[in-house]
Amino acid sequence: MTEGIPTGGFETETLELPGWTHVYSGKVRDLYVPADEAITEKIGQECVLVVASDRISAYDHVLSSEIPDKGRVLTQLSLWWFDQLDVEHHVLASTVEGGVPAAVEGRAMICKKLDMFPVECIARGYLTGSGLAEYKESRTVCDIPLPEGLVDGSRLEKALFTPSAKAEVGEHDVNITYDDVVAMVGDDIAARLSELTLKIYTRAEEIARERGIILADTKVEFGIDAATGIITLGDEVLTPDSSRFWDASTYAPGQSQPSYDKQYVRDWLTSAESGWDKSSDTHPPALPADVVERTRARYVEAYEKLTGRTFA
Repeated sequence: MTEGIPTGGFETETLELPGWTHVYSGKVRDLYVPADEAITEKIGQECVLVVASDRISAYDHVLSSEIPDKGRVLTQLSLWWFDQLDVEHHVLASTVEGGVPAAVEGRAMICKKLDMFPVECIARGYLTGSGLAEYKESRTVCDIPLPEGLVDGSRLEKALFTPSAKAEVGEHDVNITYDDVVAMVGDDIAARLSELTLKIYTRAEEIARERGIILADTKVEFGIDAATGIITLGDEVLTPDSSRFWDASTYAPGQSQPSYDKQYVRDWLTSAESGWDKSSDTHPPALPADVVERTRARYVEAYEKLTGRTFA
């Protein structure tokens, strides 16, 4: 699959951006490709415009409610992280001067086209979520043996590469083993994906900890830059949508940790107040205004604590 021309996708209203043609919408992002050669010539190579919307998803549903400024927060935080990491990445431009349409400046990036690997590259430094569920059954995570006595939130002796297979929109990603990755992409690329993922996690975990935040786990994606043949970091990176951030001051193993993400949304959707059954085929209801505002505030707080900047 080539970034910018995937299959499947999510049906939503898209923007008319002069010079760009919409080709795909995911749960949160919309992709556009140049409508004429002038843009490609200006950028200097094949590219795709990645626009982050304010859409929010939960339990494999894209909600009718949006979170104001979410697209800008995710984009600006990703751009900040790209600058912190010593890893080849896909961003070519993020300003109007660089070619981003004025209508989406602040929440869009012009990026290299990549041939994406069909693997979600996940690094875990703490035991929680689906990793905890597997551990309770087999004392493993993605078939990697772990010691006895770990609890929800336990810090692992060393970070683990625990990949998953990408699923279509509306479906759950499936945890896979390292051997599965080898079968999909070969020994050399599998080793490189693991190395890069753990390098990113290790550096980001150090940076976050200096700012009073624990990075429990993160998901990154890579592809091949067709122009150079280099494995390149793509998509978003180290945002509350792709990572699990905890407040270090309230961290306490043995219980669920409050996270800087859409937990307010999940909690409300599964509450009696929402009246929604997540096991049903019905679409989730619209979010109350206070849930929207608290969720927005949580995203902004993560951005400001990590970057040290004020979100304007």
